[in-house]
Amino acid sequence: MEGAGPRPAAQVGLGWVLPREDGGGSGATYAPCPGAGGTEREIHMSMGQEYLVEIRGLRTTFHTEEGTIPAVSGVDLTIRRGETLAVVGESGCGKSVTALSIMRLIPSPPGRIEAGEILFEGRDLLRLPEEEMRRIRGNEIAMIFQEPMTSLNPVFTVGDQIAEVFMFHRGMGRREALEHAVEMLRHVGIPAPERRVREYPHQMSGGMRQRVMIAMALACHPKLLIADEPTTALDVTIQAQILDLMRRLKEELGMAILLITHDLGVVAEMAERVVVMYAGRVVEEGDVYSVFRNPVHPYTEGLLRSIPRLDEDRERLPAIEGTVPSPGQMPRGCPFHPRCPYATDTCREVEPRLEPLGEGRAAACHLAAERLAGEGVV
Repeated sequence: MEGAGPRPAAQVGLGWVLPREDGGGSGATYAPCPGAGGTEREIHMSMGQEYLVEIRGLRTTFHTEEGTIPAVSGVDLTIRRGETLAVVGESGCGKSVTALSIMRLIPSPPGRIEAGEILFEGRDLLRLPEEEMRRIRGNEIAMIFQEPMTSLNPVFTVGDQIAEVFMFHRGMGRREALEHAVEMLRHVGIPAPERRVREYPHQMSGGMRQRVMIAMALACHPKLLIADEPTTALDVTIQAQILDLMRRLKEELGMAILLITHDLGVVAEMAERVVVMYAGRVVEEGDVYSVFRNPVHPYTEGLLRSIPRLDEDRERLPAIEGTVPSPGQMPRGCPFHPRCPYATDTCREVEPRLEPLGEGRAAACHLAAERLAGEGVV
């Protein structure tokens, strides 16, 4: 693309790739979302695809000895049918709490979803009876948790744990459910599934356990898969295999994926759109190519600058100064201003709202318009 400036490198699998604008070929296969431009609501841009999930004003808090702490504060995001949306940010930014809120798995006490709507195909999940929500979990919406070793039950075989999904949601008998469990293990690439179905989690490697988690999550062909750090603690070879598997299964099943990660290389490999969170808030969103090429929010810029680059010789990687503020001691104004090199007096006094910027992008920054006018910030 002429005049576009350098594109950011991203670590994927065994090496580094550059985002491709046309979405063709191998490597990072994403492109600007088609049909960008028309607005459906104040923030989120309609691109001719029906929304599968709409989250509006989500606020989730936890009661502690220090008082009620907001882990997620006013989050708005949408997921379209068949797309992969990545949510990125540092630890403690609210990514996993957002995912658990969608599933209504926030432990109570001490957690509580205080406000907002989570619309799934037009149904507000927060207002459904628990019995109906149980029918949705694992059936229409499934989740892969961060650590498969602690997510799988150590005293049951992996076959029994997958079969339980078929028995609960499809009403199958145990024998038929185990036959389907074997097929699911085969589908996710586990060799000798007839033997593996009788094994316990501790008998499998980390990569195999993650495949079991994927098989369990996809057993009922969900419309939405929430993947919370699906490649954590896996080496880069296995990470690449798991990402390839998820991408293949997404195309086969036509499902949407909400990908929770802090790895921008995984975002480049997997997602069409990205939402950046900081201190429990959405600070930027847009298609992956545009956000990587020209980040608007200084926090997004800092994340991208910290990625190792093949086209630059650096002795040290730039780091974002300071630390994430405690949810109970949030600074006045923009939550990021104590760490922001561009902060102004307005930033220190007034908290910015997430505002649309056109072309499917939005950012919560007082300097967003002038920063968007720049090209190739990273």
